[in-house]
Amino acid sequence: MYPHRPAIEQRILAALHASPPRIPWLVGASGTGRTSVLLRLRETLGPQQCQYVDVERSATTPERFQAALIDKSPFEVTSRNDIDTARDAFDATLDFFEKARGTSGGTFLLDEVLEFKTFESFPGLRHTLRELLTAFGRSGNRFVLSTRYAKRAARAIKDAPAAFEIIPVPGLGAADVKAMLPNTAEHHVEEELAELAGAIQALTLGRPLYVQTITEALATHADGAGDPVAALTGLLVPGAALSNACHMIYELRLHRARGYGALKAILDVLAEEESLTLTSIAQRMHRTPGSTKDYLTWLEDVDLIEMHKKRYSYTDPLLRLWVRLHCRSMPPTLEHIAREVQEYALGRLPKGERRWVSVATRRLPEPASQPMRAGENRPWAMIEID
Repeated sequence: MYPHRPAIEQRILAALHASPPRIPWLVGASGTGRTSVLLRLRETLGPQQCQYVDVERSATTPERFQAALIDKSPFEVTSRNDIDTARDAFDATLDFFEKARGTSGGTFLLDEVLEFKTFESFPGLRHTLRELLTAFGRSGNRFVLSTRYAKRAARAIKDAPAAFEIIPVPGLGAADVKAMLPNTAEHHVEEELAELAGAIQALTLGRPLYVQTITEALATHADGAGDPVAALTGLLVPGAALSNACHMIYELRLHRARGYGALKAILDVLAEEESLTLTSIAQRMHRTPGSTKDYLTWLEDVDLIEMHKKRYSYTDPLLRLWVRLHCRSMPPTLEHIAREVQEYALGRLPKGERRWVSVATRRLPEPASQPMRAGENRPWAMIEID
């Protein structure tokens, strides 16, 4: 569970208790804490007054999903014996969302709700998401939705009922990051803790998944407790926690998009140099501007890249760093990782917090030309950059 987000939870509750109620839709990248917010909300509302559903894990077939939905529900369920097809099962699901009631109404917390689109591959189901959102809008129940795909969510509610309210889940502030450092408090005075939290926030954009991984590493290794750049270096070697997390995010979003191979190539191009125009990317890809525009649109659709003033960049700079390091024909050496992390840190840390970049915490334990192997444990190391 990530840190408590009271401002977001209060905004959700305000939407649920408005007259008429609105339907809040949490939107945030992987690792921003959307699930934690929903699970805390479940405790706030009471497990008998609401039902949390992990749609991403349970949306297999319409029949199995409908059975799983009612099996664990705290609400009154009317049994149906007329479910013979995928269409019947989905209709039963819509009916349950609209009519299920607890002792004081019903609230559904639907995590990664866009996964309902997977049902569109079944006979008789072509517009499942549209039908679902329409049912939510006319239901007497309350709903809280979440997704990691911001652009798809915005597109989904474009023609949906006006009751939907997009609520972005932002990164943590420095004060929130500082609150995640209890195990290192004995190593720092208050001012040093604030500086450390500010550096971690800058390196991670405050994304809870990244922050938690770094703070756990700092707490585990007392000799590197005050060096977030060294911790980040150790966490990006092949097989390390942050490297694995970035790999998961990279593959998950690419597999939700079209044109897998070409999209990887564009991500490689933008990892080498960001803020490129369509023409520049097309030239590097040896493709026409028309086909390149399609690829870029598909990457934007899953929020891997964004466009600003007709120039394209990564939405997640730490994921870009991972691509620079790991999307190559050979695993990176520890020296390569250290150099790339220091360059990344120089571009993100405020001038007053760059002392970790130039100070070596330990010499390399072996020749830098030897690559790291997946799953191999090594002590952290930083090198002086002349």
